[in-house]
Amino acid sequence: MTMKNLLFSISLKILILGILDALAIWSIITIIFDGYYWVGGILSLGVIIINYIFLSERAYPFRYMVPGLIFLIIMVIYPIFYTIFVSFTNYGTGHILSKEQVIEQFENQYYLSEDSTSYTYQIFEDSSADLKVIITSPVGESYLCENEKIMEVDLSDSRFIDIDKDGIIDQFDGYKKLDKIQIIQRLNELQNLKFKKDGHIIKLANLMEFKIYNKKYRFDFSQDRLLDLENEKVYYPVEGYFISQQGERLTPGFKANVGFGNFTRLIKSPQISGPFLRVFGWTFLWAFLSVITTFALGLTLAIVLNDPYLKLRKIYRTLLIVPYSIPAFISCLIWRGFFNTEVGIVNRILNNFFQVIIPWLQHPIWAKVAVVVVNLWLGFPYMMIITLGALQSIPFELGEAAAIDGASRWQQFKSITFPLLLVSLAPLLIGSFAFNFNNFNVIYLVTQGRPAIPGAGTPAGATDILISYTYRLAFEGVRGNQWGLASAVSIIIFIIVAIISAIGFRYTRALEEVSKNV
Repeated sequence: MTMKNLLFSISLKILILGILDALAIWSIITIIFDGYYWVGGILSLGVIIINYIFLSERAYPFRYMVPGLIFLIIMVIYPIFYTIFVSFTNYGTGHILSKEQVIEQFENQYYLSEDSTSYTYQIFEDSSADLKVIITSPVGESYLCENEKIMEVDLSDSRFIDIDKDGIIDQFDGYKKLDKIQIIQRLNELQNLKFKKDGHIIKLANLMEFKIYNKKYRFDFSQDRLLDLENEKVYYPVEGYFISQQGERLTPGFKANVGFGNFTRLIKSPQISGPFLRVFGWTFLWAFLSVITTFALGLTLAIVLNDPYLKLRKIYRTLLIVPYSIPAFISCLIWRGFFNTEVGIVNRILNNFFQVIIPWLQHPIWAKVAVVVVNLWLGFPYMMIITLGALQSIPFELGEAAAIDGASRWQQFKSITFPLLLVSLAPLLIGSFAFNFNNFNVIYLVTQGRPAIPGAGTPAGATDILISYTYRLAFEGVRGNQWGLASAVSIIIFIIVAIISAIGFRYTRALEEVSKNV
C-alpha cells in the first residue's frame, strides 16, 4: 500500500469514527438527561471499546468481529435479558408507567369543592388567535390570566377599553372580546386552560363561570404514601398499585418488581394454572404428533420412491415436494378455508358422501385434528427429502447380505435400515420437535388458538401451544396486555426447549455408538 493510500485509509477511518462518536455522544447525553443512566453507561463503555479496537493495532483481529458482535448483542442478548427482566415485573396494561410518572398524574388531578369560589369571565383573542382571560371574583377583584399565570389588574386602567360604555371591557393591548358563539366554537381549547393561584387551579367549570379547583392528591415522600386530600384517605404502594387500608385500589398502577409472582401465578391461580397446564400438555402432544406423523409419512414415501424399479418416480418426487415449495402462511390460510364448517370443501365432501358435518374449528378435539392434518401436509415433504438423502448413504450390500442370511424385508428394515437412518436423522428429528414446539404459524393462522377454554382467566384456547398462548397474553388479553406474565411463559419455553435439546443430543450420541456396532 502506498503512503497516499495509507493516509487516505487512516483519514477515512478517523472521519467515520468521528461521525459515529458524535452521534453516540449526542445519544448518550440525551439518554442520561432522560434518566436512563445505566443505558448511557453501557453505551459509553461500548463506544470506548469500539474506538480502542479500531484505533489500536493490538486489537486489530477484533475489527472483523465487532459488526457481528454488535448485532448479536442488539438482536439476541439484549432481548433475552430484557425478557428475563420483564418476567419479574407486572409490566402490562395498567402498569406501563413508572411510579414517579403515576404519582405525577395523581398530583395533577383536582376536584371541585361545594364551596368553591366562582369567577365571571371574559375571553379575548388577538390577530394570531392567542387567548387571554379576564376573571372577576364575587367581591370585584379582577385578574388577567395567560400561559397558566394569573395577576391582579385594575380594569379602570386606560389600557382596558370599554367601547360601548356598558361596564364590560371590549378590548385591550390588541386583544378583542369574544362573544358567546365564538366562545362555544373554541370550547375545547378553553376547557384545557388552567391557571395557578395560591396553590389552587382555576378552570372553566361551565359556560357561565370559572371556579377554583383544589388538588386532590399529594404524595408524602417521607412515608411513601399517597394522600387523598378530598376524602382524607391514605394509599400505600403495594405490588404496583396505590391501595388504601380498606382495600380500595387506584388506577392506573405502575411498573413494579413482583419477584417470582408471575411464575407462581401460573401454578397457584386456578383461573390461570388450569388453562396453562392444558396448554402445556397439548404443546408436548402437538410437537410429538407433528414429528411422528410427518416422519412416518415421509419415511413411507421415501422408501417407496427409493425403489429403483418404480416407474415415473422422478415425477412423483417432484409432485410430492410441491407442498414444501408453497409459503406456509398461504397453505395455512387455504386449509383454514378448507376446514370452514359451512362452506369448506372438506365438509362439503363429507356431507355429499356420508351426510356428516364436522365442526372442525369450533370443537376442541376436531380443531386439534385439523392443525395436525395441516402440519402433516406442510411437514411430510421435508421428512421425505431428508429420509431419501439418508437412504442413499446406507450401503446396498448390507441389505443383500441380510437377504442371503434369510432376513425378511421387515427384518432388514427393523435391524439395519431404521437404526442407520436414526443415526443421521435423530438430530433433525430433535430439531423438528423443537421447531414444532414453537410452531406459531400453523396454530395461529389455522385456529388462532381457538376454541376458547371455558372459565379461563387468560386468553387460552384448546389448540393454543405455549408460544401462541404467550402471544395472546401479550397482545390479546381481555383485561389488557400482560407482558410480564407473557415473558414468564417465554422463559419457561426457553428452559423446556433447552432441556429437550440437551436430552436429545445425548440420545444422538448413543445412536452413534449403535451405528459403530452395526
